[in-house]
Amino acid sequence: MIPDQTAAHQDHAEKSRTLSRLRDNDKTVSGSDEDIRGRMVKDKDGQDLGKIEGLMIDDVEHKVRFIEVATGGFLGLGERKSFIPVEAITRIAADEVHIDRTREHVAGAPLYDPTVATVDANYFFGLYPYYGY
Repeated sequence: MIPDQTAAHQDHAEKSRTLSRLRDNDKTVSGSDEDIRGRMVKDKDGQDLGKIEGLMIDDVEHKVRFIEVATGGFLGLGERKSFIPVEAITRIAADEVHIDRTREHVAGAPLYDPTVATVDANYFFGLYPYYGY
């Protein structure tokens, strides 16, 4: 590593990582064909999990880290949010995204509490071990 890269790396390491929704920032995806929001998510057995409502980005490296999937409910009532690491994505089709976990595994993930997650990014980074990453 050259000195400039080392200094930049240390700056990133010193920053506290936070996650936020892509739509809450001035960031966009490179093209509409790459925007997976609105697509259905299917588990490794082909079962529907829900629809991708958002993308969570790392505010330090500006990379998408999680997909926000809304499941169940009717007109927003009784709906549950699941956050799945992007590493779980195995295939992206025109109208659906496939992941390498079962519906039951996703349902067993730690519950999303917006009051905790907006204050403590450790909630999100704690999901990596649950999903095996």
